[in-house]
Amino acid sequence: MSELWDSIVKAIHLLVSLDHDVYEVAWRSLWIALASCGISFLLISLPLGSLIHFNRFPGKTILITLIQTLFSLPTVAVGLIVFVLFSRSGPLGTFDLMFTPKIMIIGQTILVTPVMMGLVISALSGVDKAVPETATALGASRLQASLVTIREAQFAVITALVMGFGRAISEVGVSMMVGGNIRGYTRTLTTAISLETAKGEIEFSLALGFILILIAVVVNVALLLLGRKRGPIRWLWSSS
Repeated sequence: MSELWDSIVKAIHLLVSLDHDVYEVAWRSLWIALASCGISFLLISLPLGSLIHFNRFPGKTILITLIQTLFSLPTVAVGLIVFVLFSRSGPLGTFDLMFTPKIMIIGQTILVTPVMMGLVISALSGVDKAVPETATALGASRLQASLVTIREAQFAVITALVMGFGRAISEVGVSMMVGGNIRGYTRTLTTAISLETAKGEIEFSLALGFILILIAVVVNVALLLLGRKRGPIRWLWSSS
């Protein structure tokens, strides 16, 4: 028990003393996860999720079921797919992206897209059908009626983004397989925790673990506060 307590004290000291290695890994994890979620949400999940929801076509139910099935897509499976595609002998190997932050962003984008897209579709499906119908009756175009629906579901849509971030920041399989866990370059919170624990550096692992838990708590508290006070979100939408 005393050894565990000593490790916790040393871990707290690393955090309080702003240890460079600890915060370098934390910052890299944050910006890679944020970049992955931003790309997925703005360029894929929200546009395609909206198209799927607002249009009728054969196989729509099957497609939505497939997207929801991919919620539990194993991270190592995504890592393997990306590795095969971008390895030197793979079809995209000429881009020479293996073991770089860029390939980690690509892998995490693939990983979080089904989660965010599925939740966006669910968020839009939860809006009363009277909302777009009323907008159309008042002279709104189809695009304007769709935007009204998205605005009505804004909190649930933002929740989809937050859930995607949680999936990205906590994954380890993709980062380990395509990032290589290179110190000072591709090492993230989860891969560093795995490595340092295996090396017996428990205090360093605990410090990183505390940061990871803190990020999760901050994200969830922010989401809770947004759920209770949605004024800032409405202002954001109205000013855009």
